[in-house]
Amino acid sequence: MRLRALAMAALTAGALTACGSGSGSGHTETVTMWTYPVIPDQAKHQAYWNEQVAAFEKANPTIHVKVEIYPWVKRDEALSTAIAGNKAPDVVYLIPDQIPKYARLIQPVDKYLSAPAKADYRDNARRAVTVDGAMMGAPILMSSNPLMCDKKAFDKAGVTTYPKTWDELMKLAPAFKAKGIDVTNYWADPSATLNQSFYPLLWQAGGDVFAPDGKSVAFAGPAGVKALTFLKQLVDGGYMEKDLLTGLPKFEQTHVAQNKVACTWQHVPADVESFWGKDNIKVFPPLNDAKQVAYGTVGALSMLKTSSKKAAAGKWIAFATRAEATKAYDVASSNFSPQKSTGSLYPNDPVQAAMEQTVGYTTAGPLNDKARDVMGVLAPEIQAALIGKKQPQQALADAAKAADALLKG
Repeated sequence: MRLRALAMAALTAGALTACGSGSGSGHTETVTMWTYPVIPDQAKHQAYWNEQVAAFEKANPTIHVKVEIYPWVKRDEALSTAIAGNKAPDVVYLIPDQIPKYARLIQPVDKYLSAPAKADYRDNARRAVTVDGAMMGAPILMSSNPLMCDKKAFDKAGVTTYPKTWDELMKLAPAFKAKGIDVTNYWADPSATLNQSFYPLLWQAGGDVFAPDGKSVAFAGPAGVKALTFLKQLVDGGYMEKDLLTGLPKFEQTHVAQNKVACTWQHVPADVESFWGKDNIKVFPPLNDAKQVAYGTVGALSMLKTSSKKAAAGKWIAFATRAEATKAYDVASSNFSPQKSTGSLYPNDPVQAAMEQTVGYTTAGPLNDKARDVMGVLAPEIQAALIGKKQPQQALADAAKAADALLKG
């Protein structure tokens, strides 16, 4: 998720109860859904769900839907507490790295979605929510972190070609350095997510975080070493901002915000538009090495097994995630559609249209219930390698030893 958007969203909290037409006397079941500030503007978010609930209740007069919007911060703690206290919602918005944690508590949604609805989903959207062949949520949005470059930085450096591969990025680095510009950036503080930093390089090198059976990690193999070595070469060559290796400065204090970074895969247009100017934002497919892949999340509506109104909740999920609804929701939140039938959402916005074209390259990463724990032991080792405390191979080997112990624990 976007760094700046997350900061704004974390401040947004609230709840809404949307009522349907009529007196309500005909309602026999209430379905409760928890969601979060996907649309950062609270009033617009409330208005969206008000409209959806009213339309649903008109078509389903015996079902009342209550949508509650909570802040992003501590959302897992709040949900876990609610589940433990038998106060969980019927439906909840989840992203892929949450799904494995709650998988045993999630009711698959396959039987509540029509065959055409399921066939309409992009393949990578379905994969992002599928565990053991079952859809653990109905996708409602997608995001993408492809390659984004600053035309102003290219103009200053006198560079006219944009990189498509790792090798091309590295070859351009000296020309940018000569003009006081970093060729790219990397947030190495352990609190920064690896989904948007190291993992895209690992995937592009042909590697993965976990072995196919999920019982051990695979990031310490040749692909992982290649990815971390590539980063280390960028650091050692003076081609990246070193302050980002050990801290999390305010965004406006970074080289990215100061037009001193050529290209990045760790930010999206919304992060930089006020600093770069929209005309300077150039969006491209992700960098290519052995593979061409980028990180992108998938937001989905999941049903909890504890729900006593599964049929009603299933109807609501099917309605709330139909293509017509996701199209409106995704435009309002500057995201992208998980469905093929919606077509282009941004025909008059060249930057968003370019971003939309990269959604097919994205993956949400591994669906493993220890994914966040593994990230917690891997991130410090990557940082250690980049600041020169360990060699890449040793850092990854040490991280793998700790991670495999977690998986066996």
